[in-house]
Amino acid sequence: MRQRPRLALVPGEPAGIGPELVVRAAQCSWGADLVVYGDRDTLLRAAHAIALPLRLISPNDPSAAGPGALAHVEIPLAIATAFGQPAPRNARATIASLETAAGACLQGLCDGIVTGPVHKAAINNGGIPYTGTTELLAAQAGCEVVMMLANDIVRVALVTTHLPLRDVADAITHDSLERTLRILHGALRRDFGIESPRIAVLGLNPHAGEEGHLGREELDIVIPLLERLRGEGWNLIGPLPADTAFLPAKLAGFDAVLAMYHDQGLPVLKYSGFEQAVNMTLGLPYPRVAVDHGTALDLAGRGLADPSSLFAAIETCTQLARNRMRAAL
Repeated sequence: MRQRPRLALVPGEPAGIGPELVVRAAQCSWGADLVVYGDRDTLLRAAHAIALPLRLISPNDPSAAGPGALAHVEIPLAIATAFGQPAPRNARATIASLETAAGACLQGLCDGIVTGPVHKAAINNGGIPYTGTTELLAAQAGCEVVMMLANDIVRVALVTTHLPLRDVADAITHDSLERTLRILHGALRRDFGIESPRIAVLGLNPHAGEEGHLGREELDIVIPLLERLRGEGWNLIGPLPADTAFLPAKLAGFDAVLAMYHDQGLPVLKYSGFEQAVNMTLGLPYPRVAVDHGTALDLAGRGLADPSSLFAAIETCTQLARNRMRAAL
């Protein structure tokens, strides 16, 4: 059993800000040993562009890395890329970085994975059907997952993710809601060490359906399920109207909020602290935490990218991995 967590670190799109954010992370001391999975030349070029030191050392002993150095597993690009100009020919390398790092977690070589931003269009234009890293990692691990975003103010999990609004109501079923709640409840207990999580469940409709006058999903699906799970001893609040659930006085009583769809919960989270927000995939056999921002191609190579979200992701993944390691003792 390792004394410190070992985290796989994936820069993401090589033409974006991910590589230089990794370089900035290399300058710091962390509570975990980091192993970066990516193209050596791209990382060194990013370090040169922002005038910071970077040494890439063997992954066999990541604890030997100090400030300015990172353990490294080479995932070579097909072609060199210019800052801000994604190359579809590098799509396979981008996916290989994710899958190799996640495979290290599945094999027990790493205890969690931190992922930088990817460019979906470049991957799809490279001939690889890709909807998101969450889906890719779930398919690789053969499990069902839940997306949760968090900052210092609130944790928000989602029943549905990237769906058109007209499809959301049909996707809110008894089975999908129960599956999401069980994954969320289990992760809060296992990964966050909360023995009896307090989960606020938002209604789908305005005013949580107004007793059926504004929609029946709450009466027909949400309320019966919440009552049954309360019978199992769960601490569930709701369904709550989304327009008042995020008031500070109410948030103090919740460990997490479950939103029914993407833009019901995430605008509030991002407004309350976008720079420190992270994206977590719950339900995987290992902790996965991602930055909550895009590739920022217009900033790449200029030294202007804010590393706050990546730093928060590393700190969060370290804590989650540490909690899992303790639970395994």
